[in-house]
Amino acid sequence: MSRLALLFPGQGSQSVGMGKALVAASPAARAVFEQADAVLGFPLTRLCFEGPEAELQLTANTQPAILTHSVAAFRDLEARFPERLEGAAFAAGHSLGEYSANVAAGALTFADAVRLVRSRGEQMQEAVPAGVGAMAAILGLAPEAVEAACRDAAQGEVVAPANFNSPEQTVIAGHAAAVARASALCTERGARRAVPLPVSAPFHCALMAPAREQMTPLLEAATFRDARWPIVTNVDAAPATEGAALRRALVRQIDSTVRWVDSVRRLAADGVTRGLEIGPGTVLSGLVRRIDKALKVEAYAG
Repeated sequence: MSRLALLFPGQGSQSVGMGKALVAASPAARAVFEQADAVLGFPLTRLCFEGPEAELQLTANTQPAILTHSVAAFRDLEARFPERLEGAAFAAGHSLGEYSANVAAGALTFADAVRLVRSRGEQMQEAVPAGVGAMAAILGLAPEAVEAACRDAAQGEVVAPANFNSPEQTVIAGHAAAVARASALCTERGARRAVPLPVSAPFHCALMAPAREQMTPLLEAATFRDARWPIVTNVDAAPATEGAALRRALVRQIDSTVRWVDSVRRLAADGVTRGLEIGPGTVLSGLVRRIDKALKVEAYAG
């Protein structure tokens, strides 16, 4: 049997109505959304299904919404379509998606995960005042060239790769002016485009250090068990199964680069030939195709 990797999306896949059809069709998925409402103490389900859009887009709401949809889709697969999970050998998640991967692998309970990502969203939002930070996607320039442009553009401010998404797409983050300088420099050096991203904070860079400091005791207080299959973590692009190591990886990823390209290549090197993207959207499916065409990915949102 071919080896399967379960892939879980991060922020950027949310929209009003997310999960509604899944919940209507699946008691297992409905139970996950109901648990999220109970744990968080507000109707996340109604926000996902009805909006308003502006409120759903706030990262403190987006993060638990995507986690909840992803875990609900996974529980639905377990209950109704277990054959689609046959051959599962690894899990990986992009940024926030690493929490979903931990839940699916049994390392973290959903209740703990949804509390943690709600706090994660709040802390990331509060770490940098509005307008101070920015992110941009650099298209068509090698990752090492993007790194060099960030170094040359910093001028005492923070700007660095936040996500290595594909060989031709690197997202940068940092102080708004430094991101603008780095974007211009990348374009001068051959990037096809530099696209400012409509985000509420500069994720996965040194400006997130206050969020990491606030989240560290919360993650340390949560119970992490050994995972039932290895999780390829964002920070190391290497598999980990020990609960303590998975906790440390989630602490470190808050202000560290998401190494998605290396993660996918590691999965392929470990014999993975199929991927199943579980949760809202198909962003990861597209990225994986650009990294390794031999790795075939399907998507399941319910």
